[in-house]
Amino acid sequence: METKTGTKRKAFVDTDACVACGCCVKVCPLNAIQIWNGVWAKVDRTRCVGCGKCARECPATVIEIREVQV
Repeated sequence: METKTGTKRKAFVDTDACVACGCCVKVCPLNAIQIWNGVWAKVDRTRCVGCGKCARECPATVIEIREVQV
């Protein structure tokens, strides 16, 4: 999901606050998120399109969608 020239939206997880519930994994349409070491969610930013489904689903509200330079 491109927003403007040179930037794309990507998901970022606050790993210190993530409770590894897996809700984000279940809703990601591109399987860009996995639970890492059973402790936190990890985003594969090469697959993430920044749709925001994970951030909306996260009960701990530790995922945010940011614009990044490409």
